[in-house]
Amino acid sequence: MRYFRTLGATAFATATGLTFVGAAFTGTATAAPESLYAPSALVMTIGAGADPSSDTVVRAVTLTCAPTPSGSHPTPEAACAELAAAEGDFANLTDLRGGRPCTREWKPVTVTGDGVWQGRRVSWSATYGNPCELRARTAEGAVFAF
Repeated sequence: MRYFRTLGATAFATATGLTFVGAAFTGTATAAPESLYAPSALVMTIGAGADPSSDTVVRAVTLTCAPTPSGSHPTPEAACAELAAAEGDFANLTDLRGGRPCTREWKPVTVTGDGVWQGRRVSWSATYGNPCELRARTAEGAVFAF
């Protein structure tokens, strides 16, 4: 009689153990990455004011670059290509472009870029004296043309 109880307990433990192993194995299989690309997803804003933490956001867009360009940005393909050429560094996209005169009025605008670029966290902002100066710095570029 004792042999059958031990055999029954062993069979029960084995069946239960297989159930837990199967559940654990199944859970691991669903955690596989959807893509082999490092994520690149950004939120970019243009705000009225000189402090990104308290500015009034005038415009905002999303931009996803991997695996394919998408988002609410009007030209995601061109914006992603520019960011790739700049290695994800927004500062490399704001060079002063020649030939655009601006007034010296103080009406600050702040541009921000926050999110993930090729798997690493990025947070960038720059404040310009007025909207004309912003356009002069980013003219011809697609990233801030929204």
